[in-house]
Amino acid sequence: MSWGKLLQPDLVLGDSVLSLTSEILQKYQIQGLVLDVDETLVPIHHSQTSPELLVWVEKIKSVTSLWLVSNNISQDRVGQIGNSLNIPYITGAGKPSRRKLKKAVDGMNLPVEKVAMVGDRLFTDVLAGNRLGMFTILVEPISHNGLEFPNYKVRSFEVWISQVLGISLNMTSYHLISNHKK
Repeated sequence: MSWGKLLQPDLVLGDSVLSLTSEILQKYQIQGLVLDVDETLVPIHHSQTSPELLVWVEKIKSVTSLWLVSNNISQDRVGQIGNSLNIPYITGAGKPSRRKLKKAVDGMNLPVEKVAMVGDRLFTDVLAGNRLGMFTILVEPISHNGLEFPNYKVRSFEVWISQVLGISLNMTSYHLISNHKK
């Protein structure tokens, strides 16, 4: 598979994870979500979840299985987030490695093609999910107290590389980017 295909998300949400609805999941027949933690669910230096995230998790849990898979090695921090959301979690994932994503998918007891990897980074979250054969969803980094995150240099670099490789990151409220690779 080419780098372009490996870095191409199946869905670009164009907003934070909080905009991912049960209707979207049903449309794409997604039964499980593997969620990145840092900047997908909480700002990188926070270990407290927002009330909005708690409400979103409760709604989404009613239609799909959830696991947290983080590259962050802090068992205390990721554990606090996972426990507050009552979601199983894995730390030190080493994404774009597939190994710990597969462990989460296996823990859901679902076929890999029915599970989506949700994250804010192309070179870790999307790449890992695509390498495993998951449906991939790119979200915008979560904001804190309604404030927008600054454009981080790494994310800007990822977007620039993606454009060079011909990857489409068009965004509307939600938009299927390409036919799913399955």
